[in-house]
Amino acid sequence: MSVHIWPPETGEQTRVATTEPRTDTVSIEGSPAARAVMLVESGLFDTYVLYEREGVWTVAGGVRGSVTLDASRIRTTWCGEERSRPWRARPLDAIGAALASLPIADWNAYGWITFETALLASQGDVPARDHDLAHLIVPEIEVRISADSASITCTDDNLRKAVHKALLGDVPDDDNCPSVAVDLSEGGQRYRDAVAEAVREIRRGAFRKVILSRKVPLPEPVDLARTYLRGRAANTPARSFLLSAGGMAAAGFCPETILESDTEGFISTQPLAGTRAFGTEALQNRQLRAELLSDAKELVEHVLSVQLAFEELEGVCSPGSVAVSELLSVKERGSVQHLASRVCGRLRRGLSAWDALEAVFPAVTASGIPKAPSSNFITRSEPDRRGLYSGAVLTASSDGSLDAGLILRTLFEEGGRQWLHAGAGIIAESRPDREYEETCEKLRSVAPYLVPRAPQGVPLPLDH
Repeated sequence: MSVHIWPPETGEQTRVATTEPRTDTVSIEGSPAARAVMLVESGLFDTYVLYEREGVWTVAGGVRGSVTLDASRIRTTWCGEERSRPWRARPLDAIGAALASLPIADWNAYGWITFETALLASQGDVPARDHDLAHLIVPEIEVRISADSASITCTDDNLRKAVHKALLGDVPDDDNCPSVAVDLSEGGQRYRDAVAEAVREIRRGAFRKVILSRKVPLPEPVDLARTYLRGRAANTPARSFLLSAGGMAAAGFCPETILESDTEGFISTQPLAGTRAFGTEALQNRQLRAELLSDAKELVEHVLSVQLAFEELEGVCSPGSVAVSELLSVKERGSVQHLASRVCGRLRRGLSAWDALEAVFPAVTASGIPKAPSSNFITRSEPDRRGLYSGAVLTASSDGSLDAGLILRTLFEEGGRQWLHAGAGIIAESRPDREYEETCEKLRSVAPYLVPRAPQGVPLPLDH
């Protein structure tokens, strides 16, 4: 048992005793995604973040501590006790410092950061200032599920036993329920008009590229967990997630990572820009791939993104360490295929993964070039705040590592409303009809897999 002082920057000293967690490993069978969803649906915790990375599904459940950022203050809780203080200048640095202040030596945090968080630095203001901009939890329990085993880490023996029992339950058969039908053309003309205006501003020299997006509301309630499971079977994301934390709920399939940072300070970012549809016909997919690799508009859009990512990493990396390790490959992401590159480097001494995330956030493939004027155009042109859309879902650790996925291809829920959201990159050569169609192609990564929510008290069988 160890005793820590929290928070260290205040005059008042609060002693909190913590017990070292224990990790148990159990053998499991079947789909790790299904097992992870079973655990989320077990009712053992109201707050959770499920995060898939490289074949491992981590379920972070319950709240031991949390860090929440709004437009002016940062709130930190530990074991039910809350502290609040103003933050200054750099929101992501404030989050990193607040996590480091928690009264625990080794921690992993999971959560989300909204698109609007980045607007604080570029515009000094954000839409809907009364909303939280970021929320991360240090969970009561972490369960890492792979193909044949699950590791359970927590301090509470009773919770550990309950999770063990939930993991070993039977997985019911798929009930083959139909998907919820959605009209993907919602707001189509307004979107085309916004694209045309963006092209005019780009040609006037206001900025070089902007990502414009549109929302599509859902006509009936949808089950996020079952939609995640059904959608994951049809997608090949860089990361996937399912979360209910800080008043937000979402299920999504990140096409790219905004930042990957390891314990040695090696960092990378993965811009994807340039899109064509991807379906079930192999010949058509190959033809569209060839078209994508030879389309001047798509190549220009992509290279602009890679150039900015390179410049951003140069600002936080050791001189000469930044390189493009992958250029113009093609990644299949559900219903679309993208041009993809990876830019990497080594952090300068004295900087952290939070400094690196601040350098590349928001993702260039979700904002524009330059970021400040393009983001300003987004807030002027889009009728609602983006919130989680084009923000980040992430995990960070006390060892300095951080992994952040770009929140696209996602089903959103907040305040009793549910919706889909998609965008496209606009440059001087863009055509409104084509950019609108690209948003439809991206929406089809999620739309066909929407599972209707069962009436209260009537559980849906779990898909394989």
